[in-house]
Amino acid sequence: MKRAVNSPRLFIRGLNRMYHRRAGLRSENTYGIEVFDEDWDTLVILDACRYDMFEQINQIEGSLTAKESKASATSEWLQANVDSQDLRDTVYVTANPQLERNRQYWDVNFHEVVNVWLDKGWDKETGTVLADTMTEEAIAAHEQFPQKRLVVHYMQPHYPFVQSNTEFDKGHLESIETNQDTALGENVWNQMFLGRIDLSRDELWNMYAGNLKYVLDYVEDLLAEISGKTVITSDHGNYVGERSSPIPIREYGHPRGLYDSVAVRVPWLEYVQGERRSRVAGKSEPKQSDIESEIVKERLQDLGYSE
Repeated sequence: MKRAVNSPRLFIRGLNRMYHRRAGLRSENTYGIEVFDEDWDTLVILDACRYDMFEQINQIEGSLTAKESKASATSEWLQANVDSQDLRDTVYVTANPQLERNRQYWDVNFHEVVNVWLDKGWDKETGTVLADTMTEEAIAAHEQFPQKRLVVHYMQPHYPFVQSNTEFDKGHLESIETNQDTALGENVWNQMFLGRIDLSRDELWNMYAGNLKYVLDYVEDLLAEISGKTVITSDHGNYVGERSSPIPIREYGHPRGLYDSVAVRVPWLEYVQGERRSRVAGKSEPKQSDIESEIVKERLQDLGYSE
């Protein structure tokens, strides 16, 4: 409430969220697809990838349609799709720490989780997991678990913008006086929402699109090494200055609980190569996380997430 009083836009965002979530009666987009009920061998998640941008940029052959996600943020998507599901036939290779951040609250039942964002997979210079690293780790996981479904969760096109050709960078954001709004996260979307930086929509769109072009090159490398049916999709979309509903303020990023089309409309590209994989469900025992919470917190802050 204190943050909302200091920033009326945050208050309006909260009202819009109440509308989309029907004042607390639901915690997800009920029209969204159940991804683990779909037919695929490998599921490639491009974090925060809008359908329209993917449609414009993608050159990977296959059958492309638009789907609705169950969420407008990664943690919300994971809870809606992973919590309490029997996923013992699936290995999750991820650049995003959100599963680890929320593991204590959810019943996570993957056969194996590969946290690429931990230790050697993390690129300190950019503050993210690079796409080539993810591709290498995904191929290695497939070779280790050839009879499992594989989920490969790339961080791009989500911020940080690895391929930005402008002078805009994380140092610029860190120099902004954020005061009480630090909890929103120091990323370009939140600072645009608060009116603290001056970028045109075209500049912002081009940086965002550059991140998508960058990651798709490495997804193509992955497809060349993994047979079966691969689906390329996203956990959620992203506002780039569109007006939200029902109160039409300009939104940026992917706040939880806002289900306008640009926030939940995602690509669904089906690509088939070679023989389908036969899958077996292995044992999955509850695992106690030994990852230090401070590391998770630091990684998420670098990626622009709030605490």
